[in-house]
Amino acid sequence: MTIMYNKKSLEMDRLSALLIEQGVRPTRQRIALASILFEGGHKHVTAEQIVSALRQRKDKVSLATVYNNLHAFTKVGLLREIAVDHTCSYFDTNTTIHGHFFDEVSGLIHDIPDQALHMINLPTPPGGRKIKRVDITIRLCAEV
Repeated sequence: MTIMYNKKSLEMDRLSALLIEQGVRPTRQRIALASILFEGGHKHVTAEQIVSALRQRKDKVSLATVYNNLHAFTKVGLLREIAVDHTCSYFDTNTTIHGHFFDEVSGLIHDIPDQALHMINLPTPPGGRKIKRVDITIRLCAEV
């Protein structure tokens, strides 16, 4: 007898396991959010883009809930937040060390591989602190 597995059910199980592994309770809304984020390769997305994608799939979720969960995912290391200015943050599913180009014209973010960045002479942090990480975002504009 062959057992047929529902592809959607297997994906939900995989996403639930991913969340549990990181100490995040896998609620329906978190699994829906994770399915947008972690299917189809690395992404740079805003909370507003996530809400739009969820609503297209007929998932009911508020912007506040999406922000809360994006920050929860960031806190446990599932995402990296890229603050491009005081009004807009992108969330990156690629949590490896790398920098970013931010295109001010298109609003798109592109990865810069870690090996393409060379940092020398980092300043000594104050008060006995240590550097946790360095975030580099290079802003691009239209050619003049």
